[in-house]
Order: sequence, then C-alpha cells, then structure tokens
Amino acid sequence: MPEWLNTLLTYFALPDVGLPAVFIVAFVSATLLPMATEPVLFGYVKLNPDQFWLAIVIATIGNTAGGMVTYWMGRGAKNALAKQKPVVHLIWLQQLGAPVLLLSWVPLIGDALCAMAGWLKLPWRGVLLWMGLGKFIRFAVATAVLMWIPDGVWKSLQNIIN
Repeated sequence: MPEWLNTLLTYFALPDVGLPAVFIVAFVSATLLPMATEPVLFGYVKLNPDQFWLAIVIATIGNTAGGMVTYWMGRGAKNALAKQKPVVHLIWLQQLGAPVLLLSWVPLIGDALCAMAGWLKLPWRGVLLWMGLGKFIRFAVATAVLMWIPDGVWKSLQNIIN
C-alpha cells in the first residue's frame, strides 16, 4: 500500500478521528462516488454506543449534504446543457415532487433521484427536508438493527472472514 494511502487511512481511523470520519464518509457516499456509510457508522456506534443518536445525526447531515451536492450538480448540468438541445423531461418525478426523495437512500437510484431533482429544479428546501428525513430513517433503523445483533454473532462472522 502506498505510504500516502496508509497515512490517509490512519488519519481517518475511527478511534482517532471518530465523528469527523463518519461525516466525511457519509458525505462522499452521497455523491457519485460508490461508498457505504453504514460500516463506518456502525463501527463508530459499536465503539461508542452512548453516542448512537449523535452519530446518526452526523451521518444524516453528511449524507444529506452530499446529496445536496448531487442535486446542485444536476441543476448545473441542466443549465449547461439547456443551451445544447432539448432533454427528456421526467414528468413522473415532477408530478411526485420532493417527497420522492425519501427514497434518496436507496442504492443505485438514490444518487440519480438527487441529480434528477436538481435537473428539474425542484425547490431545494423541500428536497433537503425529504432527503434528510429519508436518510435519517435509514441510518437509525440500519444501525439499531446492527446493534441488536449479539456480540457472539459478530465474533463468529469475524472468525469466518479471517
């Protein structure tokens, strides 16, 4: 492994950085880069169970901020391409409006929904609200479920992997 990558990974190790690492991974995961927030979020909560809700809120803020970057990218793309040629209209998304962004957490379609919402210039406040709510519910439910799995199961899985 290159030294710069090792240094970067060491810097973002959970015991040292903690919540900033959760925020950064959540932010990057919501952009067009393929990453998953849950392993980092769960690792942090497993090490700090007393900070469950704080970690959920930080992950939600980071992931929602990343989703809004994707929204603004979609909006900017429409502005840049509007001068070129007409593009297919997404009537179904326009009719459903911002509440469809409750599904912005769904793998494979979530980032596209954020970008399309920007493309359609849906009101950003509604997009922010619905996107944040959907992501919050996802992180709270997924992390709670993972926390309920007994430690013995985790140790068995670790033995299988190793």
